[in-house]
Amino acid sequence: MSVACPKCGVAVVPGYVKCPKCQAVLPQRRAMSTTAGGTSSLSEGGMSPWLVAAIVAAVGVGIVVFAMRGGGDKPASVDTAAPLAAPEKPPERPTEPTENPTPTAVPAPAADPTVAVRDLDRALRKERLWGTIEVVGSRVEVRTASCREATMMPVLDAAIPALRQAGVTKLRCLEQAGALVFEREI
Repeated sequence: MSVACPKCGVAVVPGYVKCPKCQAVLPQRRAMSTTAGGTSSLSEGGMSPWLVAAIVAAVGVGIVVFAMRGGGDKPASVDTAAPLAAPEKPPERPTEPTENPTPTAVPAPAADPTVAVRDLDRALRKERLWGTIEVVGSRVEVRTASCREATMMPVLDAAIPALRQAGVTKLRCLEQAGALVFEREI
C-alpha cells in the first residue's frame, strides 16, 4: 500500500513525511486504531464497568432481602378457631402383680484389640522399632527384625494391660523370616 505524491505523482511508501523525488510534504493520514493481534475476533468495547457494578449491587441487595425474609418458607399458621381435642386417657394397667425376672449377668464384650494394637504400633514406631503387628484370634504377632533389641521389652510390657483388656492371651515376636524369637502369655 503506497501513497502517491500530490505534486509529482510518484508512489511513496507509507512512513515518509516528504516525497523522496520532489521533497513535497505528503498529506498525513489519521492513524487507524488497531487491536493487539493473536485474537480471532475484534473487541467491541464490552460492558461499562459501572454497568457491571450496578448488576453486582442489585444481585447483592436481592440476596440480602431474600435472607432477611427467611427464604420464603413460612410455617403453617395454627387455626385458633378449631376446638382443642380432649387428651386421650392412657390405657389402664392391670393390677395383678407380675413376676420380675431376675437379671442374668451378661458378660461384657471384650474390647476391640485394634485400638490396643494401634497404640502398640505407635509406641514401637516412636522407639524406631519398625515392624508389623497382626491379631490372629486371641494372639498378637509382632513381626520385626528388632525382637532382640533392648528397647523392645519395655514397650511390650507397657502395652500388655491394654492387650489383656482387649482379650488377647498371647504375644509373639517373630523375625521377618518368620522364626519365633519369643512367646509370652499375657
